[in-house]
Amino acid sequence: QVQLAESGGGLVQAGGSLRLSCAASGRTFSGDTMAWFRQTPGKEREFVAAINWSGARTHYADSMKGRFTISRVNAKNTVYLQMNSLKPEDTAVYYCAARSVRPGSTWPPPLLEYDYWGQGTQVTVSS
Repeated sequence: QVQLAESGGGLVQAGGSLRLSCAASGRTFSGDTMAWFRQTPGKEREFVAAINWSGARTHYADSMKGRFTISRVNAKNTVYLQMNSLKPEDTAVYYCAARSVRPGSTWPPPLLEYDYWGQGTQVTVSS
């Protein structure tokens, strides 16, 4: 059974940092694009960051550039999101997602192209 399991969320003060982890299981994800999205109540799920299979290529939403860093360790089937200088508006449920290899497809993939999703981890930033 393929699963993505996020961890590392919690409550932090504005200006603080958190590191989210996403552990994949059920098969190897070393060839997949991995990404983080976030969602707040009443809003659509929002792209945060994506990383290609090797880690050599990353992409961030504009509001996260310079504050968030996505990385992966394929040997551990794990992807990370280091979040620094957190703001109250970063409060959301953060989801990990995986998209299987699709040669010639758009990168980073749009939301609907992701094949697997985690259950999410809550991040709350207090002012």
